[in-house]
Amino acid sequence: MSKINFDYYSGEDIYSDGAIEDEILNIVKNNIYFNEIIKNDNRWPILYHLSPHRRNLLEWYQFSKGSSILEIGAGCGALTGLFCEKLKKVVAVELSKKRAEIIAERYKNVTNLEIIVGNLNDIQFFEHFDYITLIGVLEYAGKYTDEQHPYLSFLKKVKGLLKKEGTLLIALENKFGLKYWGGYREDHSGKLFQGIEGYVDSKDIVTFSKDELKELLFNAGFKDINYYYPMPDYKIPHQIFSDEFLPRLGQIDENFPNFDQERLKLFNEKLVYNNLILDKKFDFFANSFLIFCKLGD
Repeated sequence: MSKINFDYYSGEDIYSDGAIEDEILNIVKNNIYFNEIIKNDNRWPILYHLSPHRRNLLEWYQFSKGSSILEIGAGCGALTGLFCEKLKKVVAVELSKKRAEIIAERYKNVTNLEIIVGNLNDIQFFEHFDYITLIGVLEYAGKYTDEQHPYLSFLKKVKGLLKKEGTLLIALENKFGLKYWGGYREDHSGKLFQGIEGYVDSKDIVTFSKDELKELLFNAGFKDINYYYPMPDYKIPHQIFSDEFLPRLGQIDENFPNFDQERLKLFNEKLVYNNLILDKKFDFFANSFLIFCKLGD
């Protein structure tokens, strides 16, 4: 049985999708067939938390046998089950008690999972991990880390929990992603062009360009960094490219739907991506990143 540790819980769920999480808890408690739910319910939190396509992000990745993973910001457990299948030990950290309960119910028969409720910055660990994940998490460090340089401080904190030969996995949006130029609203605020304008009205939740991430990770002590490019993004990925296998003409799918917010359509994204591919600029404008980071020499 999976177990929940409440020792670091503040008593308040400070991050939540609201009442719909009660519905999700009921769904997982009653073992309702997720695909039928998704088919008949077009609300974004239902798709995001329950879609099996979330697993596409890392189902292909070969984790080392017998290894451990710290999943920071586990949400409602969309990837937690995959980690439990592939690794010997899984520790999932989640700010929200309700989301932790969803994870526990979702994987109630799993024996290699521990769930800790609380802010990572407040939790004391007595071990180091082979893998640590920040899937849609790094961009929130400015909101939940009380430091002058919260993103760097947070990464240094995470690095301290990693084994010497361990791997940090990060997934987040590219602030210069083509979707934002083409009329998608910023994922976290719902504002048009907020990221490409430099987040002038908010610094609590931000995403980064590829070069900004390189500098941030290098300053945190990560020297061996490999980039992948989930498309249309890391949340519901259908394709994953890399610097070793960049897309060729025609490989990018047609214009992508936006499931959580209304969007403008300012141009044909497939045609623009083809032009960027020809000019070798795909990586700069990719919608999101999946990054594998090691300390290196």
